Amino acid sequence: MNTAQKYALLVAAANLVLVLLFPPYDYVSMLLGNIPTFDGFYFVFANEPHRVVNASFLALEVIVVLTNAGIAALLLRSSPGTTTPRSGGNPRQRAVLGLVALNLILVVLFPPFENFSAITKAALPTFEGFAFVFGDNPMRQIVTSILYIEVALILINGALLWLLFRDKTDAELSAEQMRDLASRVQAGKKK
Repeated sequence: MNTAQKYALLVAAANLVLVLLFPPYDYVSMLLGNIPTFDGFYFVFANEPHRVVNASFLALEVIVVLTNAGIAALLLRSSPGTTTPRSGGNPRQRAVLGLVALNLILVVLFPPFENFSAITKAALPTFEGFAFVFGDNPMRQIVTSILYIEVALILINGALLWLLFRDKTDAELSAEQMRDLASRVQAGKKK
């Protein structure tokens, strides 16, 4: 692990501490039929009445922080035999990693919301739109099922693009080399 990766790990640890010290809370009101609505972020030891930690959103925040820490570790890895971060590497793969990290941050900052009056226990939730998580969101609930799907699709698409843009190794054969090898094998069978 090089110095840049150590700093990225320290930043990720600081982010995790902040996320865990100020978790997302839902407000549970008897006036709204005990339906939890998103209330904001509060200090974990504040003991706010009628507020419960939104565990699903907190789990997604932790996943995003850890995934971005992994992406930073990949982007800042050293060239073999050195301790300095790579300046080169595959630029397409590096761009994919950067876009995945940015998308994950944006998904958590602008989660999908639904109005409390539309909240049901149906398998498919309603959807009102995306709103800034630190904005004025009274009477709304974060639709964590849609948020999980967003995060999963971003990670799957990022992984597929990462594999698509990987560099060929010397052990891999090109199409021409494979045709040449196949013709040699066919020629060997005819003899």
